[in-house]
Amino acid sequence: MNWRDYIVSDPDVIGGKPRVKGTRLGVAFLLELFAAGWTQDDILSSYPHLKSDDLRAVFAFAAETSEAEKVFALRRSAP
Repeated sequence: MNWRDYIVSDPDVIGGKPRVKGTRLGVAFLLELFAAGWTQDDILSSYPHLKSDDLRAVFAFAAETSEAEKVFALRRSAP
């Protein structure tokens, strides 16, 4: 799965946020639906222009971009 075939960004569409190509459905929005308990079938029936490969690309994009994130331990500030 090459998510780059499915996920695009354009500064003139939803503020340049990553989205499924050919739609105004952002990656973050779709991930939020899953986090809220929606299933793949729920999403595909609510947005019939989406395909299962589009959703797989959303997860592939999220996995790859979160892998690139650096995590730093933060110290608690003294009370």
